[in-house]
Amino acid sequence: MIKTAVPTDTLISQIIAGIEDVKGNDITIMDLRDLENTVTSYFIICNGNSNTQVNAIVNSIQKKVSKELQEKAWHVEGTDQGEWVLIDYVDVVVHVFQKPIREYYDLEGLWGDAKITVIESTY
Repeated sequence: MIKTAVPTDTLISQIIAGIEDVKGNDITIMDLRDLENTVTSYFIICNGNSNTQVNAIVNSIQKKVSKELQEKAWHVEGTDQGEWVLIDYVDVVVHVFQKPIREYYDLEGLWGDAKITVIESTY
């Protein structure tokens, strides 16, 4: 049996739901498709208040995507420190930061030509 690909917007909505389930902050979607030399189509960026919350966000995303879409991340790194965790779903790369680290690396500024969508939190 051949597995069908999950639509990217479905994956993005499940990732955002996973972030919101554990109250991740400042959720941003960056559409990189119109830029040259990118390694992915989308970045989703959010932050937590501590390494514990960062890891909780990562676990929530992975559980939500696995349960709802039967998808696993291609690669995950940074969980040991819990300051900046990257979850690679190939077409979508999720960056979960602690706020000071997010401000320092400023991915939104580095990829300033991308289309940016800010997700308003309900909490």
